[in-house]
Amino acid sequence: MPAPPPVQSAALRYLRTVWQRFNLSRFVGALALTAVSLAVGIGGFMWIEGYSLPDALYMTMITVSTVGFGELHPLSGAGRLFVSFYIFFNLLMLAYLLSVLTTYIFDGGLRSMFAMLRNDQEIRRYSGHVIVCGFGRNGRKAYHELRSSGADVVVVEQSEALLKEATELTGEAVAAVFGDATLDDTLRAAGVERARALITALPKDADNVFVTLTARELAPDITIVARASLKSSETKLLRAGASSVVMPDEIGGSHMANLITRPEVIRFLDMISGLGPNKLRLEELRTEELRGEWRGLSIRELDIRSRTGATVIGLKHQRGEFTVSPSADIVPVAGDIFLFLGTDEQITSLLDQFRR
Repeated sequence: MPAPPPVQSAALRYLRTVWQRFNLSRFVGALALTAVSLAVGIGGFMWIEGYSLPDALYMTMITVSTVGFGELHPLSGAGRLFVSFYIFFNLLMLAYLLSVLTTYIFDGGLRSMFAMLRNDQEIRRYSGHVIVCGFGRNGRKAYHELRSSGADVVVVEQSEALLKEATELTGEAVAAVFGDATLDDTLRAAGVERARALITALPKDADNVFVTLTARELAPDITIVARASLKSSETKLLRAGASSVVMPDEIGGSHMANLITRPEVIRFLDMISGLGPNKLRLEELRTEELRGEWRGLSIRELDIRSRTGATVIGLKHQRGEFTVSPSADIVPVAGDIFLFLGTDEQITSLLDQFRR
């Protein structure tokens, strides 16, 4: 089992992210300028007036703060000239420092930094979550579907505007990592080692291949669903380690053609996918998840249809075979998976009655 990344590298990654996102160069520059000013004041008083270090520090502080305390002893002519220029320089320095601090406070910089810290701590607590790389049309749809199913989701996106727009529309804070999803550090920040699945829906197929390779290396057991625009990219993504490859353009074209040839079938599929006015819901349930009193019974004895209104439309057997509309006399065994179809109310009733 690979060793987790050291704490120091994680801290450095976080500091680098904060620096890049909030452009702290002005803030750090103002602090450095303040330190230089104090050093110049202490050095000047020690060299020109012959003060000791504590006395020079005291004179520097009362000069910088302009509190008006008296001098330790009368200044020489050179000392007065030094203090005059030093006060003028510090007035400019303090004005710059205050302007930088005011910008961060009133423009929301500090608030955003604290929000980012809370977001990072929340992501660190996630386990068994899903990572969505890219928050375009496909990534956003996948995110909302996952959230409606109750899954914890972390979004990896470079554009803050896309996340801000989604937050304003839904009013729900999006757990996000801002950065390049093809980089190891970015996926580690999203908790890829603890995630159960990753969806990469970046615009470029090459980027999706890189994300797949990186995620598979960092988390060998993770489920990866990748988006592809070109047919030739499908095999590359599968070789890179993708569990499944989805081609939205191809699916969309087939969907439009089927609306002409088999319109009612497509309308029914729209209902299942949640796009139609009367939404249906597909659900799966492993036999291990059944309550004790329902195990070892045939589909007829379970009588799911009359108890809940939902329908058993399929059974995935442990050996890998799939049975559509299974016989009522089949007795599911350990490792089998039920597939149900029904309204949201019917599926909820089914899970309440049969799932332990």
